[in-house]
Amino acid sequence: MNTKRISWAVGALALAAAAGWATWLNMHRDRTPEGLMRANGRLEVERIEIAAKYPGRVIDLPVKEGDRVEAGALIAQQDSSELLAQLDAINAARQRATQAMARASAETDVRKAQARIAQMELGHTQTLRQDALVSSAEVERREAQRDGERAGVQVATAAIGEATAARAEADAQIKRIKVAIEDMSLRAPVAGRIEYRVVEPGSVIPSGGRVATLLNTSDVYMTVFLPTAIAGKLQVGDEARIVLDAAPQFVVPAQVSFVAAEAQFTPKYVETASEREKLMYRVKLKVPVEVATRYSSYVKAGLTGNGFVRADAKAAWPAQLTVKLPQP
Repeated sequence: MNTKRISWAVGALALAAAAGWATWLNMHRDRTPEGLMRANGRLEVERIEIAAKYPGRVIDLPVKEGDRVEAGALIAQQDSSELLAQLDAINAARQRATQAMARASAETDVRKAQARIAQMELGHTQTLRQDALVSSAEVERREAQRDGERAGVQVATAAIGEATAARAEADAQIKRIKVAIEDMSLRAPVAGRIEYRVVEPGSVIPSGGRVATLLNTSDVYMTVFLPTAIAGKLQVGDEARIVLDAAPQFVVPAQVSFVAAEAQFTPKYVETASEREKLMYRVKLKVPVEVATRYSSYVKAGLTGNGFVRADAKAAWPAQLTVKLPQP
């Protein structure tokens, strides 16, 4: 009987010891090292909405959700046949303006030659008038003819200006339509990954209509909320660390890229010191672009984890928060 009691006591002690050891491990594992501040957060990736500048029908959408795309890659193609027809019409108008310029230039040369001849004939007539060989009426007729030819030169010169302006207007319209045609090809502004495909080929979308959502996998950050005592000491550019719940064995480097100017979840005005200590400020911990780019295939928006910052930027990071990344 005593043996049984002793066995039960030993077993109970063993269970208690095991429970105590597990509790101690959990407490120390979750304990934040001195001089650091830990806050929960979610990994966020900058989203870019790929939208149409002009209304139209989508005729091609070569990307699928999850596809990796490079900067400049085609995301969607809108029907540009109407714009191409307008471009043909304006090219024809430009050709007509060019021909009108040539005609006006030739007409100007003719008018200038005729004006020179009229001036010569007027001079000859004036000489004859001095010898009383022609009447004054003939001199006046020659002067009128000379003035008419000069006016013709001005008219022809003005026609050159009009034709030149018409061609310049056509050039401007051609440039505008070519830009519009280029805008009908919706391209990725940066490298990233397609998160959502909003429409399908054949859809007619309005101006500003979305076709896809692109994740900029080089712009990755975690948003955390820190108390006044810590947020007030942070500077943009300070080092930080991120540990994700999905991969606690790795430590991701980060930098403080933003500290909110106003507190969150608090009254507008707080007068007492005890209440001010409860103020929480939104802080962004941004993953360096080169790290985010190298591990872009691992980047997933919404992953939960912890962000760590130092109360003293000169303090050394503890060993457990030394940067450790997986093999790319």
